[in-house]
Formats: sequence, structure tokens, C-alpha cells
Amino acid sequence: MGYTELPGARIPIRVWADPGGIDEGAARQLQNVTTLPWVRGLAVMPDVHYGKGATVGSVIAMEGAVAPAAVGVDIGCGMTAVRTSLTENDLPSDLSRLRSRIEQAVPVGRAMHGSAVDAGRLHGLPTAALDDLWSRFGGVARAVSFRRERAEKQLGTLGGGNHFIEVCTDTGGAVWLMLHSGSRNIGKELAEYHIGQARGLPHNQDLIDRDLAVFVADTPQMAAYRHDLFWAQEYARHNRAIMMALLQDVVRKEFRKAGPRFGEVISCHHNYVAEERYEGMDLLVTRKGAIRAGSGEYGIIPGSMGAGSYIVRGLGNTASFQSASHGAGRRMSRSAAKRRFTADDLAAQTRGVECRKDAGVVDEIPAAYKPIEQVMARQRDLVSVEAELKQVVCVKG
Repeated sequence: MGYTELPGARIPIRVWADPGGIDEGAARQLQNVTTLPWVRGLAVMPDVHYGKGATVGSVIAMEGAVAPAAVGVDIGCGMTAVRTSLTENDLPSDLSRLRSRIEQAVPVGRAMHGSAVDAGRLHGLPTAALDDLWSRFGGVARAVSFRRERAEKQLGTLGGGNHFIEVCTDTGGAVWLMLHSGSRNIGKELAEYHIGQARGLPHNQDLIDRDLAVFVADTPQMAAYRHDLFWAQEYARHNRAIMMALLQDVVRKEFRKAGPRFGEVISCHHNYVAEERYEGMDLLVTRKGAIRAGSGEYGIIPGSMGAGSYIVRGLGNTASFQSASHGAGRRMSRSAAKRRFTADDLAAQTRGVECRKDAGVVDEIPAAYKPIEQVMARQRDLVSVEAELKQVVCVKG
């Protein structure tokens, strides 16, 4: 479908969403981003919606600077998925036991493991990288360094909100495992600490939006943020890897007779910063609610808890800084969804899915999200669809 180019204060805004469907608050945020002198490009994904500082569903390319609020507080949040050798014919008609076993293996909401997960006992999970992660924890901001024990216990946990674990089937009947989570409380606390540090710097006092406060290159504040940012992104990736290994263990036990095997794990961040080069410039590319979609790279674009999800491959479109949407994107706030819908509405919209259907997750009702099919239709020049999934089990915090 291609993009629409909107005028910005300094640079054009490339939009893959319906321009008329972008609400006033989000449109204002996009304009605000273009006023930053370090910004070299702004791409807007079809799932764009209002966020803190920067919209969710935006890709901001800066030279020599990064805005921590534009990354979001769940640093490294993203998706992981794997295809199994099971088929839908292997699944029982009653999936409640499978859901219960998953919830027993992976703590959800604010819960955590009683002690740090022994990653060495999990099938095929290398531990050297995890050891390296913890060896660098001593360098994180002192304000959160006392959180190590909690961070160790939360590694391999889901969290709440829009995070989920799903068992899905594709259009060919193959069973997939998929999950969505990030850097848990340690990432949130690191993000909030650095956002506060950035807001106090002299060069940020006259910004049109103080939530867009930046760190600039070759300063101790930038060096400290980069260390903690990349550490938290790695923590998030390990968090998802441990959860996926725990989930695979559940499936091995529950389907022992079928002898399930697992393909190559697909993993992608969608709240993060990457160092990339475009048009001869070394840039810090912030994807807040967007995945990297480099040529041939696998990605995951989920819908809501009652809608389909997609395994995709990037087309390497440089106009979007090789990016694509991270999901369906909300079309109403959580509070608005709770006011408008009931648990009965949730049950109706998630019919056929083994999941929570109570008032505690009404804010995650499918109708609170944009139709994933429309989102996918607007980014045909960014990704190709490799598999279309539909969940049969959905675990939420």
C-alpha cells in the first residue's frame, strides 16, 4: 500500500497508517518529535496510537542522541514464537488442563519464581550468555542495583497488561507456541530513572515536550543510559527465552506420547534501540511498538487475545528504517475499555479460546484493539506473511 508523507516541523513524517485515523493526541506527538534537532527520520506504523512522550508504533531515527521516554518503560519488550511438530489433531477438546499447567510453570502478573530459575536444566538453553548478563549487572544505575535478587526471580516470568502466552494453530493445522513479554520491573525502574535524569539536563529545558528529553553523544549520561538500555534489552530477551523453555517443558510432559519437537525459535524486540546506518549516517533507531523488518528477517505481529497473529519476514524497506508494526495497536484506552465492555462481552469475543474471561482482563478485550487484518493490509510493502496463527489457549496475568 505504501506510505503517506505528512509535513513535519523539520522533516517529513512517513505514515503507513490511515492519516485520518490518527487521533489528535498522537498526531501532536508525531509533530513534536520532528522538532528535535537530532531527528533524521520518523516512520509511523499502521498500529500507531498515543503513548507517553512518543506514540506507540513509531520509529525515530536520531543522530547522536536518544530519548529514553521514546523507548518506553518496558525496555526490550517483544515476542518469541516457535513451531512444534504437533498438529491440532493432537490437542484435547478440553484445553483447561494445558492452560493450568502453563500457569503453574510460568508466574504471571506480579508473581515471580521462588528462586532464580536454573537455566542449565532447561532443554537447549545456553547459560554462558546469561552468566555474562549478570556479570555486567554491577554497572547498572546505583539507584536500582539493589534489585538484583528480585530481577533474578522475575527472569522467566510473564507480567501483566498486554503480555501473554499462547498456544496457537496455523492455517495448515500446525501447533505453535508464542509469548509476549519484556524486561519486567528491573527494566521499568531503569527506564524511569534515566527518564528522570534526562529531564533535568540543561539542553532539555526548552523542549516542546519534556517527555522527549534526550541524552546526547559523548556525555557520561548517554554512556550510562546506553549501558543500562542494552543490558535491559538483553535481560528481556533472556526472560522470553527462559519462559519459552519452560513452556516447551510443559508441552513435552503434556504430549509425551506424541514426542513433540520444536523448530527454530523466532524472537524480536518491539520496544528498543538499535545502532543502524542509513544514507551514510550512523543512527540510533528507536522502535517503540515496532519490529525490525530487515530483508528476510523473521518477525512476529500479534493481534489481540481473540484475533489472529502473524509470523512475517521483512522486506527491508528503508523508507520505514526496515521496520513494521508490533501488533494490532489499541484503538481505545484501558480505562475506556473497562467502562464500555463487560466480562460477558469478553467471553463472547474470545469464544473458542481457553483463557481468562473475567473483569480483570476486560481492558484486553479484542474490541479495544484495531482489526489486525487492516493493520497487516497497510504494510504489505514492509513484510510478507509466512504463517497466520489463531490462538486456542491464551494465558494472561
